[in-house]
Amino acid sequence: MKKLIIAQNIEKEQTEHIQKIVPHWEVITGKEPEHWENHLGEAEIIAGWKKSMETKTLQNPAALRWIQTWSAGVDSLPLMQMESKDVLVTSANGVHAYPISETIFAMMLGLTRKIHTYVRNQAQKEWAHSGLKLEIHGKNIGIIGVGAIGEETAKIAKAFGMNVLGVRHSGKENEYVDEMFKTDQLHDVLPRCDYIVITVPLTPETRGMFGQKEFQLMKDTAFLINIGRGETVNEAQLINALQTKKIAGAGLDVFVQEPLEKDNPLWEMENVIITPHTAGSTEFYNKRVIDDIFIPNLKEYIAGRKPSVNLVDYQKGY
Repeated sequence: MKKLIIAQNIEKEQTEHIQKIVPHWEVITGKEPEHWENHLGEAEIIAGWKKSMETKTLQNPAALRWIQTWSAGVDSLPLMQMESKDVLVTSANGVHAYPISETIFAMMLGLTRKIHTYVRNQAQKEWAHSGLKLEIHGKNIGIIGVGAIGEETAKIAKAFGMNVLGVRHSGKENEYVDEMFKTDQLHDVLPRCDYIVITVPLTPETRGMFGQKEFQLMKDTAFLINIGRGETVNEAQLINALQTKKIAGAGLDVFVQEPLEKDNPLWEMENVIITPHTAGSTEFYNKRVIDDIFIPNLKEYIAGRKPSVNLVDYQKGY
């Protein structure tokens, strides 16, 4: 009997739905290793990949043919090994569009309207104006990486009357983006923006794409928001740009080292909002992964076709 592992705690109704699609398969569910570790060598499909699965599924002969990740990013996976064994990989890209775009605007509005400053003042029982003056309406936003998250962010930006500049590898236009640019035109975009939002995945091309040169090109009144991957930004040079007021502030959900070190200067900066890589957290996470991605892909897989929703291109790295 073929085996399918879902290494997450999902609803009973979802398990039953999946079992109807693969009636002759054994479906193993549960987040804790004791539920699935003894089945790894025989599992043809694994949803919810974990690093501890690597030895029994990739380094030894195994039945594994398809992995559905529980995250949008796949940079932490052993992609070279997976490719060499012809294992299909699909990501959870798209699940995060609503919660992450909400976090992006929470950070942008917080920095613009000094909500983070007032929260600190409240803790000190300090009644202070704190120099509030900025508005978000009508400003320029540069979205670096116009995928599902970038598109939803652009859509919300239009409600604020913002001018949206997009940067994406293909340069393909988007209905919510006023001007679209290719990646090699990034430096043309940066000087024009009041907000820069980084949503790109981590690849060899995006690693360190923001450093001293990029911060120098940004307005000294501009805010940087990074909810993609910490490694896309040179953290030391970001700290310098913030300390020397080359940029006005930053909202950061991702970092080079996580958890962020206790002695990192970012913690103490008044012009920085920090969240602990939680921008994608949502009450609907598992439902969206299962209903919108995994089940449609499973139906295709059982029909003898490659899963088409979020199929990872090994050459691109996402």
